[in-house]
Amino acid sequence: MNTLSLLTDPNAWAALATLTVLEIVLGIDNLVFISVLTTRLDAIRARRARQIGLTLALVFRVIMLFGLTWLMGLTAPLFHVFHTGISWRDIILIGGGLFLIAKATLEIHAELDAHESEAAVSTTAQAFALIIAQLVAIDLVFSLDSIITAIGMAEDIEVMIAAVVIAMIVMYVAAGPVGAFIAEHPTTKMLALAFLVLIGVALLADGFEFHIPRGYIYFAMAFAGAVEVFNVLARRNRRRRLGAPKS
Repeated sequence: MNTLSLLTDPNAWAALATLTVLEIVLGIDNLVFISVLTTRLDAIRARRARQIGLTLALVFRVIMLFGLTWLMGLTAPLFHVFHTGISWRDIILIGGGLFLIAKATLEIHAELDAHESEAAVSTTAQAFALIIAQLVAIDLVFSLDSIITAIGMAEDIEVMIAAVVIAMIVMYVAAGPVGAFIAEHPTTKMLALAFLVLIGVALLADGFEFHIPRGYIYFAMAFAGAVEVFNVLARRNRRRRLGAPKS
């Protein structure tokens, strides 16, 4: 179906809307990871890192969409572990899951270390290069999961690309405020790191063909996030009452 026909096809628009929402939801994992990583950078480098990270995510997704045959070949089993076929896709998911768990654990340890903040400020240039390298690695993992979902949801590559582009625009707009909020409220960063551990476990399980429904994970994240927002508001109101002059 050509592009002009797609513009007048209600099924294509319905597929675009559905896939866009799904891509935005799937992008939450990537957004949390980028927001956590950039909290140790100054404002200018943090914005640049977000731009590079999301641009790379978009590029990887579009390249994968045009390599559908190659992408489907990644699902062919290479060997078996306990009667479970392990493919290149599974290896990527397992590696990505282990990376997220290890990264989140190290960041949690750094947050508990009183001297870590001083070291992070003094090595900002090195930290920027390291963050970009980590974003490239994790973008590949999240892009793989996202595009395999897109292939199952839509038939036309134009619809897939449009949905990915729209989702990336939404993520770019949201990345700044989310990153600033996490940087301003230390407890939310610890919560975000816990989310990364949860996401890493889910990727690891997917790699071993044990699928954890994403709805459960996103509900847990939304519930914990809502509780943390109430905690932030309660602390802010408490500070205002304590700081208000007595009548």
